[in-house]
Amino acid sequence: MTPAPKEGYVPSHSLLARQKYDLVIGFGFFAAAAIDRVATEFPETRFAIIDFAHDDLAHRPTNVVGLVFREEQAGYLAGHLAALVLTLSPGEEVISSVGGQRVPAVERFIAGYQAGARGANPRVTTLNGYTDDFLDTAKGRSVALSQIARGSRVVFQVASTCGLGALEAARESGIWGIGVDVDQSHLGRHILTSAVKRMDVAVFNTIGELVRGALETGRTSRFSLRNRGVGLGAISADVPRSFKAEIEDVRAEIVAGKITIASSVT
Repeated sequence: MTPAPKEGYVPSHSLLARQKYDLVIGFGFFAAAAIDRVATEFPETRFAIIDFAHDDLAHRPTNVVGLVFREEQAGYLAGHLAALVLTLSPGEEVISSVGGQRVPAVERFIAGYQAGARGANPRVTTLNGYTDDFLDTAKGRSVALSQIARGSRVVFQVASTCGLGALEAARESGIWGIGVDVDQSHLGRHILTSAVKRMDVAVFNTIGELVRGALETGRTSRFSLRNRGVGLGAISADVPRSFKAEIEDVRAEIVAGKITIASSVT
């Protein structure tokens, strides 16, 4: 169901609960308050919420499971690769990110990106800006162009549809762009890679637990590099094999707990 903007999420989730579905799945930061309220009113219905931890719900209803992602891990790999490819051509050691609204998932992606770039090259400069929007592509393009004017040679979009404008600005300027959430390599050869969040894995695994009778609510399920809940999409064929091997090494170090990644933007 797609809630009507004026009505918000409560009517839709309440309708599904009254229809006694075995599991109702909601998405995103902006649906959290509605799921918290509806789950409290319908304690016999089980709910899952993507991108929101159970403990962050105001009433912490015991019939809700939060599905959250270690976006900073995917961001770290993307940032590390971004810093590496700067060495392939002359220019300033500058990369950038274009965030949408300052919600936790966006912040984690960007924090990881910054940390990964510094891990590859402590001298790299990371620029960051926000559109305060997830839909208007013109805003994403404008923020990206301002960063490119300041020397950025890789732009990471973390602004959903709005961020497509940032990737278009990268293409027009002849620099790399990095996609987000899903593999956006289909957008063109200027896409270096994408920081992928496998919401399909989270939803599939949660439904699998439900079918097996093993779904536990009142908690948070976390998806990371370890369980392939986050990662990188396709990496450009123009990236040297040695760089790809280095990214695999970094991935293994993160999974092994050898690299600690901050989740706040600097």
